[in-house]
Amino acid sequence: MIMTSNKTVPTPADVEAFIDSLDDAQQASDSHELVAMMAEISGQPPVMWGSAIIGFGSYHYKYASGREGDWAQIGFSPRKGKISLYVTFDAAGLTSDFPELGTYKISKGCIYIKRLADVDMSELKKLITKAYVDDFEYPECTHGKEQPA
Repeated sequence: MIMTSNKTVPTPADVEAFIDSLDDAQQASDSHELVAMMAEISGQPPVMWGSAIIGFGSYHYKYASGREGDWAQIGFSPRKGKISLYVTFDAAGLTSDFPELGTYKISKGCIYIKRLADVDMSELKKLITKAYVDDFEYPECTHGKEQPA
């Protein structure tokens, strides 16, 4: 079996320069606010993961298949028209604990916010803190793909 390496890894790129290069001024402002919040919660400095993800802390994972790698413990990425929060493997489960969060969308493991003004910042801080403290509990895999070891 050929093991591929992860494409998204920590880089020495400057987080502030990345944020300052964003075309959307509101997204840049929101990104600065998220950096401050996540740094406070994690006690870790922001690190660029790949070209567009800002992460805090890291953890090592290993799947039953033998594939393993490292990923940011919490992080986000300012994407076109939204901010993607990478704080959990189970976005539905995590957000269900915060019914007053505000307006957002989810996928399996991401929470998408158009702008921070759409969410209650106190609830968002509690959500991110819970995600960081809970240390990424792996959900039960039912899709037949990679399983945690």
